[in-house]
Amino acid sequence: MLGRHSRRLLTSATALAVGASLALAGCGSDDSGTAAGGDTEITFWDDNGGPARTPVWQHIIAEFQKANPTIRVKYVGIPIAQAQQKYDTAIAGGGLPDMGGMTTAMLGNLVAQKAVDPLDDRIAGGALNGKLNEQVVTTVKATVPDGKTYMVPMSTNMGVFWYRTDWFKEAGLEAPRTWSEFFTAVDRLTDKANNRFGFTIRGGAGSIAQMLEVVYGQSGVTEMFDAAGRSTVNDPRNVAALEKLVAVFGRNTPEADVNNDYVKMVAQFDGGNIAIMQHNLGSYTDHVEALGADKVAAMAVPRSDSGVQAVLSNPVAGIGVFSSGEKKDAAFRFAEFAASKAMNSYWSEKTGVLPANVDVNGEAWLTGLQHVAEANRVLNDPATKVVQMPYYLPEFNAITKTDSEPQFQKVLLGDLGAKEFLDGMAGALTEAQAAYKQRNGG
Repeated sequence: MLGRHSRRLLTSATALAVGASLALAGCGSDDSGTAAGGDTEITFWDDNGGPARTPVWQHIIAEFQKANPTIRVKYVGIPIAQAQQKYDTAIAGGGLPDMGGMTTAMLGNLVAQKAVDPLDDRIAGGALNGKLNEQVVTTVKATVPDGKTYMVPMSTNMGVFWYRTDWFKEAGLEAPRTWSEFFTAVDRLTDKANNRFGFTIRGGAGSIAQMLEVVYGQSGVTEMFDAAGRSTVNDPRNVAALEKLVAVFGRNTPEADVNNDYVKMVAQFDGGNIAIMQHNLGSYTDHVEALGADKVAAMAVPRSDSGVQAVLSNPVAGIGVFSSGEKKDAAFRFAEFAASKAMNSYWSEKTGVLPANVDVNGEAWLTGLQHVAEANRVLNDPATKVVQMPYYLPEFNAITKTDSEPQFQKVLLGDLGAKEFLDGMAGALTEAQAAYKQRNGG
């Protein structure tokens, strides 16, 4: 999600080769290992290299150079689709860099292979102590069995509901704050005779995370597993919430929603037929370019009618220090610098994500962007409950995509009951959680 000015800034960098290396001078360290001229050299792998992110890292490395004159940083950009395989191959072959970009979606696998160091002591003893958003850190810790911080968090995303401000104004409605208000607005804003629908449901690829966000947001259930390790997906409150969502399908949504993937969903909303669309911050530019900044805004996931603000955890991006490296002090210093206020602010603004460093919250660029400010407000509210998605389960992707997406379509079409569907998903998640705990001595 880049604004126009940010995308213009990055356009000039599109010629950068994704796999190119960039060596720049950096900061001092007591680590052994030197480059030409006596400088320490460390290598950084960017797990999402390309024209959008590479120039952002180029700037951060350049600033690191100005502040710290005796470490050389070698940059290697890796396309996001190849990052996990690249790390796994390097672990097996002994060719890991000193530090690398990673997300919580891959962190559990790296920790299981003992590839990255815990950084709790380093963070507590350095400039980032007390500066990292607690919700973000909790998500990082929840990804691994021992609850330690295996990467310096840089940013995260958040699910939001994009809505047509002009439609709401015409109807005399405010942005919904609770789910009851949400469903009332969806019904009021539906006008099938004029091809207007109050909502669009993602029924195709990528549907399950959005469905779970609606379900847990409505129910106020805040844990994916109970104390005994049983999945809460089929909690009666969640079943009731799913039934309420399914009830709007075809009544307040297009019937074609059953096959909606991201592209089709955005096309419907940006085409001017939908009042509210569920996604995350990343689709901002599409909406503004299609509808105009004066006609679209974002609202947070509504509170449950009992007053609980529950949101699903999103993958956190950050920098990990690899266990095999010989220059860990220098590697951590770079990660710490990248997560500092100035650099985290620059990173978040240019890449359109939520900053992990709480000192960025008052920055003018953040408060000036309605959708980012709204999501950041919820993320930093102590009352917000983040439902931690079990990205650490090897089976999680298969359960929530391959197995569940076709079943969810059956629910929308009335061929499968909400309870039966959620019972099946809960059973698979409970089994996967038990196997995970057994493997890790839980």
